[in-house]
Amino acid sequence: MGGCGQYRSPMNDSGPAVERLEVVAADGTSLAATSYAPHGEPAAAVLVVPAMGVRQDYYADFACWLAGRGLLAFTFDYRGTGRSLRGPLRAAKADLVTWGRLDCAAIVALAAARSGGRPVFWIGHSLGGQLLPFVENLGCVSRAITVATGSGYWRENAPWLRPRAFWLWHLVVPVTLPLFGCFPGRRLRKVGDVPRGAMEQWRRWCLHPEYAVGAEGEPVRDLFAGVRVPIVSLSFADDEYMSARNIEAIHTQYTGSSVTLRRVSPADVGGARIGHFGFFHPRFATTLWQRELLSLLG
Repeated sequence: MGGCGQYRSPMNDSGPAVERLEVVAADGTSLAATSYAPHGEPAAAVLVVPAMGVRQDYYADFACWLAGRGLLAFTFDYRGTGRSLRGPLRAAKADLVTWGRLDCAAIVALAAARSGGRPVFWIGHSLGGQLLPFVENLGCVSRAITVATGSGYWRENAPWLRPRAFWLWHLVVPVTLPLFGCFPGRRLRKVGDVPRGAMEQWRRWCLHPEYAVGAEGEPVRDLFAGVRVPIVSLSFADDEYMSARNIEAIHTQYTGSSVTLRRVSPADVGGARIGHFGFFHPRFATTLWQRELLSLLG
């Protein structure tokens, strides 16, 4: 588990209380989560929802920083990933809808139970901002902040990525899934280790111009339209994966919600590269975290 490093409470040098948790989803599946508790009563609870193939430890410094600002933060791994993987990856049964409907819902319930009636905020990184429609208890969330979240449709990816995405979806994934029974992304240095069902579904989504809505049909279109939680999108001009079109495409599907799009360039943060993953790096504590995010969690 990642440590808190320099991100300790301004009022207490001992840092937040970090606790490993086992959370049971509605179908009985045990999920690994971590809470980062501030000293004293929290002002709100914050759920950090991971990107595809990214383990919860990646968000540890960010969660510690949140706790140091008086917020109760939670990170977790989807079933079949990270510390939530039980047994061999090829045996993991999971898809993207299940990650939202069961896994995210379980963590939302945990955050709501521990918030003491205070607001619960959702910070979704990439895929973590795409799963909102599948979470039945999303009404417990006061606001969702999506970070580098786009549709994933490969023809609208950043230009350099399109030929690589074509190669991934039309050759690499169709070959590796039957061969390994999963997607061994760490070995291939692509995406990360992903259960077969999740990778198959993600491939279908990324190959369709309307992404999840187009691949899954009208019921999912209705789920996107049914989201009522206010959404703020933080995207980055130098994102190497998500184009501006990707970002706009998925957020226009939240037709029943108030959506605010904020696009940040490296020049806005002193010229430092941000990219698809950089937002959660500690170098942005005094810029992106403090200036762009903290006001949204008030």
